[in-house]
Amino acid sequence: MLKISELGSRTGLSPHTIRFYEKHGLIKASERSESGYRYYNDSDVRRAEFVKTARNIGFSLDDIGQLLSIRVDKTAHSCQEVTDITRHKLDEVNAKIAELQSMQKTLQLLLDSCCGGPEQAIHCSIMEALEDGNVDASGAAKAHKTVLGKRAKS
Repeated sequence: MLKISELGSRTGLSPHTIRFYEKHGLIKASERSESGYRYYNDSDVRRAEFVKTARNIGFSLDDIGQLLSIRVDKTAHSCQEVTDITRHKLDEVNAKIAELQSMQKTLQLLLDSCCGGPEQAIHCSIMEALEDGNVDASGAAKAHKTVLGKRAKS
């Protein structure tokens, strides 16, 4: 049997993280001593490693809970259930990537519009676009219009 610090050493999870996962029902100590110490067995180690792996690739705590219930009784669940959970996560990741790419494009337009010189920021095109509210994560075109308008006035 392992104490929480030993479980942490074996899995690379901090005791704080292990307690957090316990609080959310993802990990549970197999035993507790009379004084309240948590003790974990090899099955608990594998479960903690499963949770860590799933978390590291982006699954939410709810997703992991569902995956753990499937893991406990694989015969009562289908591969389709696992695929659905994974597909949903991939869709979320792809949406986030698209959002980040839009942000990247907007930031690049803002940088391209600014000389970045040592002069005062009184007429800084980036500050003006931010102050005018013409910039947001999905507003690359809006920012582009603002930038082009600033260049035309220059």
